[in-house]
Amino acid sequence: MKPTQMKLTLRVLARLLQYPDAELRGHLPALRDALRDERALTVGRLADVDVLIDRLQRLPALRAEAEYVDLFDRGRRTALHLFEHVHGDSRDRGPAMIDLARTYAAAGLVLAPGELPDHLGVAIEYASTQPPAQARAFLKEIAHIVRVIFSALLERRSAYAGVLAALLDLAGEKAQAVKLDEEPALDDTWAEPAAFGGCSTAGQARPGEPQPIQIVRKSNPTGVPA
Repeated sequence: MKPTQMKLTLRVLARLLQYPDAELRGHLPALRDALRDERALTVGRLADVDVLIDRLQRLPALRAEAEYVDLFDRGRRTALHLFEHVHGDSRDRGPAMIDLARTYAAAGLVLAPGELPDHLGVAIEYASTQPPAQARAFLKEIAHIVRVIFSALLERRSAYAGVLAALLDLAGEKAQAVKLDEEPALDDTWAEPAAFGGCSTAGQARPGEPQPIQIVRKSNPTGVPA
């Protein structure tokens, strides 16, 4: 059954994907209560998110922060920046960022200094400002990327997987793991694509394919079938 309201739930999930500083950890009890009050998630999914909240409350601050950096800032599989999975380091990423920022601006949202529009937490925050049907449609549009990150987090046995599973539920998608490609070597990750070599290299979209606001799939996005 589709939840009639998900605004608070989306904002909580977005917050849980942010860096676990002292401010976030201080708000964890309130975030847990908000999820239960809105009742947008199933009891089982609430329990999954509770695992993360409990862990963040239990861990020493430095360890919680170090685990977050190690998980999300090192390697592309678990990267929380959506266009990292769609465009990689290709030249298409900049225009896609601009288009997404314009979408937020049209909804009256302004990014904080240093905040990138394609961060999953930012995208969820935007979805929380939309009516439920539109929010669900937006989540469904990015579900193929969320599923990749979810699968990578499952491989790492991370409690953050519960947050991604909750997002897939709200999008009306199944929280099922998919097969992932091998992560590219560091040298390959930093390789500069050829300036006039077309768009056949990993992380680039097809030439001539329109990519205004929608977050589109690559021909083979990190192992997810098209």
